[in-house]
Amino acid sequence: MSDDRVGLREVSRPAGVRRIAELAGVSPATVSRALREGTPVSAGTRERVRRAALAVGYTLPVRSLTVAVLARFPTRWFFAEAVAGVEAVLSADGHVTQLHNVGDPVSRTHFFDTLPVRGRVDGLILVASALDDTERPALEDLGLPVTVVGGDMPGRFRVGVDDRAGARAAVRHLAGLGHEGVALVSFDPSDAGGRSTARDRRDGWADALGESAAAPGPVFEVGADVAAGETAAGRLLSLPRLPTAVFAMSDEAALGVVRTLRRAGVDVPGRVSVIGFDDHEMAAVADLTTIAQPVRRQGELAARALLATIAGESPADVELPTRLVVRGTTAPPR
Repeated sequence: MSDDRVGLREVSRPAGVRRIAELAGVSPATVSRALREGTPVSAGTRERVRRAALAVGYTLPVRSLTVAVLARFPTRWFFAEAVAGVEAVLSADGHVTQLHNVGDPVSRTHFFDTLPVRGRVDGLILVASALDDTERPALEDLGLPVTVVGGDMPGRFRVGVDDRAGARAAVRHLAGLGHEGVALVSFDPSDAGGRSTARDRRDGWADALGESAAAPGPVFEVGADVAAGETAAGRLLSLPRLPTAVFAMSDEAALGVVRTLRRAGVDVPGRVSVIGFDDHEMAAVADLTTIAQPVRRQGELAARALLATIAGESPADVELPTRLVVRGTTAPPR
């Protein structure tokens, strides 16, 4: 009886390096090297050791992956938040995030001409950047798993929000307050990377106006940052009559509109209401009404989907909800 118990205890103990070495017919030192990536061990020996390790129930170490993230404007809030979400998931599993700035035209052309990630990364995450007819085949030719945040690449996992529905909710809010003319501060249409988002948000703006008695105000296609909002507000101030409300496609542009109008003595929201999109970290500080979207969560889901794709799975696309956040820059018109 006692011998049986001893034998049971010996079989139940976690398998060690020595046991794997015996089964594989190599030394314990070779086992240690073979179970680490990047060590000088022949492919045949490494495979023999891995099979022996699996046979005795040894948990093989997870290989560290390198993931390239392509972002148009990595220092801007949306992109920085999405990349932070990606990096949090990857680093938690011991993987490496490699960031590439593809917003500057010269840098973007150089990246797609040289494809510096070839043979150096295990997957790609594309952040809010549409691809043209030459860029898409170039990435496809790499043969790498790809996931997309806030954009679209046919046949690849995508996580994002319904931009049209979010914009519709923003303008419905303004129309519900009684505003009869709503101006639009739009992304720059010459920026191909964000063209689909601009189109969807403009369609949402038009949808809500069509549902209500409100009329479309002027459209300013200026960009997404604070300076773009300041430019739009300067043009608004040159009009013979101000619209009573403005929808900006980004919070940064909305903040530029608010600051410029107030500096010109225009009361916000007393004379002009302003609503943005994103729920930027400064939106609450500036008391800006906005449409919130979970940007960091999109990055996290894209990273998890990429790891699942590398593991041989086929994750389904994810569309996250937006929500209206009412603060102090919108009110009924006087």
